[in-house]
Amino acid sequence: MALFGQCVLTAAYLPPVDWFRAAARSGKVLIEQHELYQKQSFRSRCIILTSQGPETLSIPVLRDGTHKIPIRDIRIDYSEPWVLKHKRALDAAYNSSAFWEYYKDEIFGVLDSRKEFLFDLDMDLTTMLLRMTGIRAEMEFTEEFLPSYPDGDLRAAIQPKYRGEAIFNAKKEKAWFQVFPSSSGDISGLSVIDLLCSEGPNSTEFLL
Repeated sequence: MALFGQCVLTAAYLPPVDWFRAAARSGKVLIEQHELYQKQSFRSRCIILTSQGPETLSIPVLRDGTHKIPIRDIRIDYSEPWVLKHKRALDAAYNSSAFWEYYKDEIFGVLDSRKEFLFDLDMDLTTMLLRMTGIRAEMEFTEEFLPSYPDGDLRAAIQPKYRGEAIFNAKKEKAWFQVFPSSSGDISGLSVIDLLCSEGPNSTEFLL
């Protein structure tokens, strides 16, 4: 059953579970491509669950000293070995999970592609993960920036620093087996990688 006729989402790096819940429960997904880049957001970071608890993986980007850069124009900084760091972190967190070995090579292949622009890397990974989770979402891109939408505007809501009313009640959502269970029980901010590695083809059941 659809939650929204349409949901509006930002691009995200290995997006969180709630991003995919919104996509799975909506008639159409509209991806914002004309906003100004916002640092410390899911646009360039994700959260995975490790033996030490939640770990944030961030993609370094090239900046010219101004914050007013369109998301489409943000370039990735490869001067530091972040790809290797992220691959090692993902491997350490999920190599003992049931399905990591089936997805690892394809995920790493996209990470190794050295995309110039952050938006392109985000969308390549997201498109791949939509397929892996079995979500058949009609996906389009914004034609211009609008400050708000009358229905399903989740651009600000699915972000690390969001403090408003929860879109989904994590305690009521079906939980999946985790290699390293969260002590708080809050799984809403975790990358969908966590779900995918544990449930594989059954991931859709936890999103609809």
